Amino acid sequence: MGNLSKPKAAMGIAFVILTWSFSWPINKIGLEYMPPMLYAGMRTLIGGILFVLFLLPQWRKIEWKKNGPIYLIAAFFNTILFVGVQQIGLQYLPSGLFSVIVFMQPVLVVLLSWMWLKESMSIIKVVGIVIGFLGVVVVSLDGISGTISPIGILLALVTGISWATGVVYVKKTSTQVHGLWVVVLQNILGGLFLTGAGIGMEDVSAIKWGLPAILCVLYGGVIALGVTTAVYFKLMSSGESSKVASFTFLVPLIAVGIGTLFLGEPFTFSILGGLVLILLSIYLVNRKNSQKTKKQSSESYPAENY
Repeated sequence: MGNLSKPKAAMGIAFVILTWSFSWPINKIGLEYMPPMLYAGMRTLIGGILFVLFLLPQWRKIEWKKNGPIYLIAAFFNTILFVGVQQIGLQYLPSGLFSVIVFMQPVLVVLLSWMWLKESMSIIKVVGIVIGFLGVVVVSLDGISGTISPIGILLALVTGISWATGVVYVKKTSTQVHGLWVVVLQNILGGLFLTGAGIGMEDVSAIKWGLPAILCVLYGGVIALGVTTAVYFKLMSSGESSKVASFTFLVPLIAVGIGTLFLGEPFTFSILGGLVLILLSIYLVNRKNSQKTKKQSSESYPAENY
């Protein structure tokens, strides 16, 4: 993948998949201890502030006058909408079902990258992405129970669309800004907005401080949004967006597995069938393209800023 060796790319993808897989149940648990906007705001703000400590020696690379609008747009899509709407939506749907709908994101990434970044598109790639999405749906069929909230479905769709738009936008602007500062500033700016909105709209006294709440905030902010997002953007800038995004189909699959192991949810034929479809999807989307296409992708989106 571009400037990354295959072993490093594989480790990066595995890290992203595992940390994001655990983030869904952890964020659901976090809502038991604090209101959604405050939880979303605090975890993004704390994650961004802690990350700043490592980047202070490079503060000149922010170049706010030139890149301020980029940071604001990234914060709007990747934090305010993606994280904020996600936490609100998790109140209305089971986390598994919500993640399935959100993970239409890889499909949108392929389409947006084709339209916006002029990346290659093929019938095989389209078929692979569609199969992967169907696999995610099949995996979660047995987890859907009770009345499904239309509001929850709408919020999940907004979450997935905003995530895809934000990811492709960051890749499009990756040659103009320092990659890690994008991650930090989108969390801080978005976190300030969400925290302020939470203070104004929610009951601050409803927060139940304790070790579980603190761990949820730290995991959601530092690991899931800070470190993992930086690794994900690194991967996205080092290869074709559609290829990297296709692996994220494994996230809801593993999330279902976590539910099976720790929450007593059954492992069914639907999960097995979904696994087969997802693996087939990854194979199809990652079939080797021509060397010319690979070269164009790596030259157009260098990763030295990351």
